[in-house]
Amino acid sequence: MRTSVTWINDYLDRPATAQEQADLLTAAGLNFDGGDVADNGEPWQEIETTSNRGDCLCHVGLARELCAMSGRALRAPAAAARATGSPASKAVRVSNHDHRACPRYTARVITGVKVGPSPEWLQRRLRAIGQVPRNNLVDCTNFVLFELGQPTHVFDLDRLRGAEVQVRRARAGERFLPIGEGAQEAKLQGGELVIADAERPVAIAGVKGGAETAVTDATVNILLEAATFSPVDVRAASRGLRIASDSSYRFERGVHPSEIDAAADRLAALILETAGGTLHDGVVEAGAPLPPARSVRVRPSRVRAVLGTDIPLEEVVRALDTLGFAPVVRGDAIDCTVPARRIDVEREVDLVEEVCRIHGLDRIPMKDALSVRVAPVEPQVSAPRAVKSLLVGLGFVESVTHTLVPERHAAPFLRAGEQPLRIDDERAGGAPILRPSVIPSLLEVRRRNADAGLAELRLFESARAFRLRPDGSHDERATFTLLSDRPAAPEEAMRWMRGTCERILRTLAGEHAAVRVDAPDARAPWYAAEARIACDGRPVGSFGLLAPAATAAFGVEGTACAAELELEALWTGYPPEARAEALPSFPAIERDLSAIVDERTRWEDLESLARSLRLANLERVDFVGTYRGAQTGSGRKSVTMRLAFRAPDRTLRREDADGAMAALAEALTGRLGAVIRG
Repeated sequence: MRTSVTWINDYLDRPATAQEQADLLTAAGLNFDGGDVADNGEPWQEIETTSNRGDCLCHVGLARELCAMSGRALRAPAAAARATGSPASKAVRVSNHDHRACPRYTARVITGVKVGPSPEWLQRRLRAIGQVPRNNLVDCTNFVLFELGQPTHVFDLDRLRGAEVQVRRARAGERFLPIGEGAQEAKLQGGELVIADAERPVAIAGVKGGAETAVTDATVNILLEAATFSPVDVRAASRGLRIASDSSYRFERGVHPSEIDAAADRLAALILETAGGTLHDGVVEAGAPLPPARSVRVRPSRVRAVLGTDIPLEEVVRALDTLGFAPVVRGDAIDCTVPARRIDVEREVDLVEEVCRIHGLDRIPMKDALSVRVAPVEPQVSAPRAVKSLLVGLGFVESVTHTLVPERHAAPFLRAGEQPLRIDDERAGGAPILRPSVIPSLLEVRRRNADAGLAELRLFESARAFRLRPDGSHDERATFTLLSDRPAAPEEAMRWMRGTCERILRTLAGEHAAVRVDAPDARAPWYAAEARIACDGRPVGSFGLLAPAATAAFGVEGTACAAELELEALWTGYPPEARAEALPSFPAIERDLSAIVDERTRWEDLESLARSLRLANLERVDFVGTYRGAQTGSGRKSVTMRLAFRAPDRTLRREDADGAMAALAEALTGRLGAVIRG
């Protein structure tokens, strides 16, 4: 913020030089960022304020900080506006249709003003900070803005249709012409918070006033607006309409509803002083009740523990008192009432920071030695790291791509009835869609590498995907997405991707984790073949062969297999518990069995059946392969399984497994209608 050294001194009981102001404010955490002399000969300085200190975006706020740092007394400006006119409520009506976005809106009425140049003292203050004086009404609002940090606005009351002010949401297609030379009329999208009269928007709330109700040389009767608006709504409107102002800059950082009245009184007094007129009695307002004062407790012991030095209780109390926190010592704690302007103070540690600032950062001792405790890596870090290491070992390359994609890339990855999640920002250019899947980003990477002559590539990325829900809200998912274009045979590619997914899940959940693969109820449109995968009963995603329609937009030819896994739920259990088992003392024997079954029969069905028989000495059941051909018949397949048997006390002979194999063959025939191949 550009400040006037002379203007700040108006509020100090004894003046401070430019250098002293710069040094003290820098020590308070408000850094000096250069200065010079204005055209009128007054020195100015640029003071950098952090985004949470909206109370310091004004000269009184900075003067208050200087008083706290130097022991000076603050000479706050006094407002002496006396109402002599009829009730203001007879001149205008105010309605507020959104108390969340506009917690409080107030209006005062002054009639009989005379628009003209501002007095010399007021013009000098504005020129010192680079402002151009306009007329007494506009200059008074600017003066209050830079004096107290409260944005205000003056409407020509006679140009407000219906003598009415409404705080409401804009309707789609409404027009608004902002104040300013060369300003262009804006077409509102609908949903922006506006100030309207009985017929049309006359201001974008917290951002800009309208030209149609602006004061002119002919203005006689005015309405003074002082309000506060939601920082989120102000920021959204400012960016959406590409209109920024000193007011929006302050509202985006927060203005407390309780701070409105003092600024409005000050503005009314200045206008009566510089433009004359009659102030009508009362304030016409609408909004939610004022929030109660906040109380925060701080313990001197906590101050000592955080800062690492012993600050006397008296100094802690003095520091908090000089900042306006009204500290009261109660036992081993200090109760503080937070001033409304300090919306950044919410917790005990915030008060510790305030004490530290006033005590002086340069007075906090630095220890020559620090004790360091090496903490274990958190699972949220080590688990993704383990997955990435595994994938790299399998020949994958990690990619980092942009979250935004062109609409033509997003379209194949939307389910029926889904709409793309679009951002309204011209900087997005030709890629305004938040990707519904990371697969299109990986396909684009694959295309670029293919153009460069790379024949085969496996890619993965840990990123987020976004979907728009029917109710207008959006869903954001963290995914591990894989893409592979080898091996080329579809069945082999599916089997290879399944094995990769299972390796990932067993890395996270352990070798004994129950991994289940099923066909989905409804296949996603970007897959030609899809399978759902779950770990220990928890769904974690899907994998499959990409449909030609999904890959055609990227010029990717041949077989492409992808997987989308949501693994965050498995992070907390990493690393999995290791199970130690003694090495077997005797060798195992293995027997193979091939069964012709219906095409719809899953390997899981065969494996579960074999284990449910509780065959003597059965150690494991392994999948060997699947065969389809003339010998199996139409709609059927031959599945070969391998059973391993081992006894804990002796070496088995092949004859020892004959009974178990016969029992399995009988069960397969009877329960699944299988034909056992010889």
